[in-house]
Amino acid sequence: MIRPATRGEAPALAALVVRAYAPWKALTGAPPLPMQDDYAARCAAGQAFVLIADRALAGLIVLEDFPDHLWIDNVAVDPARAGKGLGRTLMGFAEAEARRRFLPELRLLTNALMARNIALYARLGFTETARRVEKGRARVYMARALSG
Repeated sequence: MIRPATRGEAPALAALVVRAYAPWKALTGAPPLPMQDDYAARCAAGQAFVLIADRALAGLIVLEDFPDHLWIDNVAVDPARAGKGLGRTLMGFAEAEARRRFLPELRLLTNALMARNIALYARLGFTETARRVEKGRARVYMARALSG
């Protein structure tokens, strides 16, 4: 089940993100930006959604509306539940939300050092649109147009 996160869940969301992104912190040499996000504000803005499995928080996705696309700001799955397709489930939710909101495209970014993520997004139909260094981080921007 995926549903909007509540403000009271913000600490649990932050803790899940820390667990999920811990391996990337060692790779990139700095905490990934989702580890520094304000999840109470994300919940209040209606941008955070939780994936509940077996009555427990298993993942989250943060989505932002733009006039011409839905921005996937963060996708995180509890590492204890990795490899069970939950990330794909969250990405499917993002696609369904974009369609529900009549937005024709999904967009996201990832760190250029996160080759596994880049490959995953490519398998999900995303194409690279830009590479830039911003805030001292090498970023890869990707997009996926939604048909019909």
